[in-house]
Amino acid sequence: MRAVIQRVSRASVTVGGTVVGSVGKGFLLLLGVTHGDDETDVNWLAEKVVHLRLFEDAEGKLNRSLLDEGGEILVVSQFTLYGDCRKGRRPSFVAAAEPERARKLYEAFVGRLRALGPPVATGVFQAHMNVELVNDGPVTLVVDTPAR
Repeated sequence: MRAVIQRVSRASVTVGGTVVGSVGKGFLLLLGVTHGDDETDVNWLAEKVVHLRLFEDAEGKLNRSLLDEGGEILVVSQFTLYGDCRKGRRPSFVAAAEPERARKLYEAFVGRLRALGPPVATGVFQAHMNVELVNDGPVTLVVDTPAR
């Protein structure tokens, strides 16, 4: 699994003119699923995300986690995170998991995040979405689950 995590002041996702998910202070997380990902990846990544220290403490150091801050997460499925642009001009998406498998793991990931405590909002899987955010910092990380 691959996640792009952006620390935000606020973020929202709109489908067909309707806001389907929004958060205040916290993370916008774009999630990609690849072949071979499983529940182990779901659990590892969810734990990593909620415990990453990406918020400043009183001394201005990144020492506080999303849970410490009482932050929220907006999770948006993003198969294009596994796009390969090394050849030609059109990306190849063969590394992205097939939609049925990706949906299952995306939903499991959202469920695991919720079980860990923070409020979680989502986009709509396989929908055309408009995502708006105010990046706080900016602070942006790419996190891949460990290779096994």
